Amino acid sequence: MQAAMPAKSRQTEANVVALAANHASDELNWVRLAQGADTAAFEKLYRANADKVYGLCLRMTGNVSEAEDCVQEAFIQAWNKLDKFRGDSAFGTWMHRVAVNVVLGRMRKARREQDRIRAVSDVAPPMETIADDGELRDLEQAINELPSGARHVFVLHAVYGYSHGETGDMLGIAEGTSKAQLSRARRLLVQQLDDVSDEQE
Repeated sequence: MQAAMPAKSRQTEANVVALAANHASDELNWVRLAQGADTAAFEKLYRANADKVYGLCLRMTGNVSEAEDCVQEAFIQAWNKLDKFRGDSAFGTWMHRVAVNVVLGRMRKARREQDRIRAVSDVAPPMETIADDGELRDLEQAINELPSGARHVFVLHAVYGYSHGETGDMLGIAEGTSKAQLSRARRLLVQQLDDVSDEQE
């Protein structure tokens, strides 16, 4: 029985790799069809990526309706710019970049971003986790209340795992600025969560 376990584990890992490769192949095929104006193929791309793009937009804006608008605009832009996608990265990664640009563009036009975020932060859904408890809701609330620069870096680097170089490229800032904003975000989060803890005692 023990001898069979490693082989089974290797088989499971191989299946996961094969599924991922098949998905990547399917996605690339959908992109090529969509680049030829195949709307059905683009709809498949949308369905495969919309939830992830929405999660990113929600965490960057802290606003449910704003995030929904950003997702819609991001996919409209993606359809219009699909000929520029060369396949150097996964389509999902490219969509993240499109979505970040949309969020930043909308924020530059908004005059009272922080007021808008605070007005709806109490109804923003918490981060999706297996164990959804009060501490996680407090963390999501604290992230929503970060200054926009620190929040954007924290979301892209700490939540989505982009490097500081990639984060800087997407936000149009230097890598050093990304690192500084991350440190600021962590410091502010600790302060906010400490304040919440003190209030609950």
